[in-house]
Amino acid sequence: MSDDQSSRSQGGKSWLERISQAFSNEPESAEDILEILRDAEAQSVIDSDAMSIIEGAMQVIDMRVEEIMIPRSQMVTVKASQEPKAFLSEIIESAHSRFPVIGDSQDDVIGILLAKDLLPLALNNELNWNRIREVLRPPTFVPESKRLNQLLKEFKETRNHMAIVVDEYGGTAGLITIEDVLEQIVGEIEDEHDFDEETHIKARGNGIFAVKAVTPIEDFNEFFKTELDEQEFDTIGGVILKEFGHLPRRGESVTVDDLTFTIANADNRVIRLLQVTRSGS
Repeated sequence: MSDDQSSRSQGGKSWLERISQAFSNEPESAEDILEILRDAEAQSVIDSDAMSIIEGAMQVIDMRVEEIMIPRSQMVTVKASQEPKAFLSEIIESAHSRFPVIGDSQDDVIGILLAKDLLPLALNNELNWNRIREVLRPPTFVPESKRLNQLLKEFKETRNHMAIVVDEYGGTAGLITIEDVLEQIVGEIEDEHDFDEETHIKARGNGIFAVKAVTPIEDFNEFFKTELDEQEFDTIGGVILKEFGHLPRRGESVTVDDLTFTIANADNRVIRLLQVTRSGS
């Protein structure tokens, strides 16, 4: 056996001995397990992508719906009082696939509309509320305190992809999708509506912008006509991290000058995506 092979064998044996001993002594916390797994990552027993997924999965066990839900104020909804042609442009612009349909207020959710269900109605010239009501899916309601691992299991069992989050008084607090939960495990999920490789800033409409945390400060300043410090940090993520003073979770906000930055995607190590609005917008 070569020295290199011998080294790997000894390293593997050492790691196996450590993890065996750790579990025989019943680790006292998830952090104890993670420490062993990080050591395995350092020895290339598991790769960094696998480690990231493991950390995300363990994090989800302790997280609740309220920590990652889309808040009520940011929900894109369809009003039952609207003419279908009136909300089509908003559906197309948002690029979402599912929309809560509300009655008199956001607390009155009467169903979930799938964008794909509108296509055959439009093609058959049947885009009216009588036909739309026939294709609405019943809404699923979950409390803010529900654990994400339990919700993910329910999503899988019921094949639902969206749930309406309700507060202690039964009012609508926000919504959550299966993608929101999975992103906590595997990181941001991109689709055809997300950024292309070269794009850092994307308008979402209504004065809202999605901004990658890796956006260079000079590019951010040029786009938003701001004068954020370009000397201390290279990216907007670095500036915002300093403003928070801690690694923020999704949904946390901070205001810098006249811009409000809300964390749209982050894990326990890095900020990935920001939502940016001008104060008062």
